[in-house]
Amino acid sequence: MMLRPRQVVICAALAGVYWILATLCIRLDPGGVAPGLRGDLSFVTSVFASWFCVWLVCRLAKLEPHQILAGAMVVLGDAMLIDGAALRWFPTVYGVDDHLARTGAAWLLWGYGISAWIAFMIAERRLRSGKAGSELSLATI
Repeated sequence: MMLRPRQVVICAALAGVYWILATLCIRLDPGGVAPGLRGDLSFVTSVFASWFCVWLVCRLAKLEPHQILAGAMVVLGDAMLIDGAALRWFPTVYGVDDHLARTGAAWLLWGYGISAWIAFMIAERRLRSGKAGSELSLATI
């Protein structure tokens, strides 16, 4: 279950990258998290983006099946810490409007939750199959 130091660094770095990308999405396309059909579509499509992000963490950090949940917790924990600090001390990073900050935060929280469930399902599947992470391709997750 324990991650090697290199894996922790990779997971932490990916957390920062993912948070920056998500924040840029909110900042550059605020309509993507606004109430209405477009915002709803962003929530739905974020499921696929979250799945890809979890897969990429497993791949780049070379996580074994028993390490997937620990790796996901490093990524999710770091991203949530960054998000919490941004919302508290730099809320305008998401945009100038409080409503946008709230809807953006809701989208980020949704993504964190979806990512946690996806990591759980990938770990469960890999543990049951007995295959190491490096043996699985994007199509087999």
